[in-house]
Amino acid sequence: MRPALFDRLASRPVSAILAMCGVFAGVVVGQDGLETVVGCGIPQDAYASQTASDWVTNADHVVVATPTAEAETNRENYDEGPVKYTVDRDIAFRSDDVLWSADSPRQTMGERFDMVAPGWRVYESGTRVKRTAGAAPRLETGHTYLLALRWADDAWRVLGEGAAIPFDDHVAGRGEWCGRVLSEGDVALGERFSLRSDNSLEKELWGRDEGAARAALAQSKTS
Repeated sequence: MRPALFDRLASRPVSAILAMCGVFAGVVVGQDGLETVVGCGIPQDAYASQTASDWVTNADHVVVATPTAEAETNRENYDEGPVKYTVDRDIAFRSDDVLWSADSPRQTMGERFDMVAPGWRVYESGTRVKRTAGAAPRLETGHTYLLALRWADDAWRVLGEGAAIPFDDHVAGRGEWCGRVLSEGDVALGERFSLRSDNSLEKELWGRDEGAARAALAQSKTS
């Protein structure tokens, strides 16, 4: 049984959380039965993940990846209350393209890999509610993602909130986010892109393809 993808992530500063609350609530909360704090929850980073420098410093690989299958894992049953059980998802990914790799990665990247992601909260009534986490997006089959991955605790993990980017149609910011399919403009609202202080790689790549990601990572490595 592998640890959940988003376990033990450290919270980002409270000021950043408060700055996001208004836009997150307007984009996601209350829609499609998502059970979240605000948007996907409190943004969290296991490792620094906001800039290109963060990615090349902390990641083993940056990949374009597509989930191809999922299975329930880490089930926890409840004897009392309305919740019958909670469960994570063990997701199988296809590595479509490796955009960057560390000189000495902790683990090689194959054509396929897997990670554990948030799953479901299942009620006694039979209702299933999507579980999400601060290191959004939720990661669902039928979509593509740009991921900065690190091998830690014998499993692949996304660095943090800034290192998992929706990438449908090879466009950064288009696709699944917090369990919903949104345009790059919609997702940008939830990602604080209106804030002048947001100088993240995620914002720089928004609306662009993997060529822009390769260039940004290469430039960061040589600077």
